[in-house]
Amino acid sequence: MRSLEQFCAALIVPAVLVTTPLRAEDAVKMAQKVIESQIAAFLNEDADAAYERASPAIKKKFPDKAVFFEMVRRDYTAVYQPGNFTFGTSQVDGDVVLQEVRISAPDGQEWVAVYQLVKEGNQPFTINGVRMMKAQGTAL
Repeated sequence: MRSLEQFCAALIVPAVLVTTPLRAEDAVKMAQKVIESQIAAFLNEDADAAYERASPAIKKKFPDKAVFFEMVRRDYTAVYQPGNFTFGTSQVDGDVVLQEVRISAPDGQEWVAVYQLVKEGNQPFTINGVRMMKAQGTAL
């Protein structure tokens, strides 16, 4: 009888986990991992991995990963080859995370990048845009 109870409990727990909404702290941690992995991909010149972290909307705008990679290299140098970076404040609104990232660019300039990440259905968070500002305080 006890093993039947354990079996039923084993079925109920995963069902509860599937229906539990994503906690804000978990969303932020997941979003930060996506940002870290995309920055690592840029540092390693891995266009495939960097492009994989882009949202469907970004992929629609840049359907070719080489064009996407070149755009980032040209227009987002601080993101493409950061010296150092640290996470700042974040905001979560449902399936959207805004994450501030403080970046030291290769030229020594300090930047604040505000990443917008989106989660669609059961897919992982993807990067939907980055707004760059010279560092002067918090962006959010």
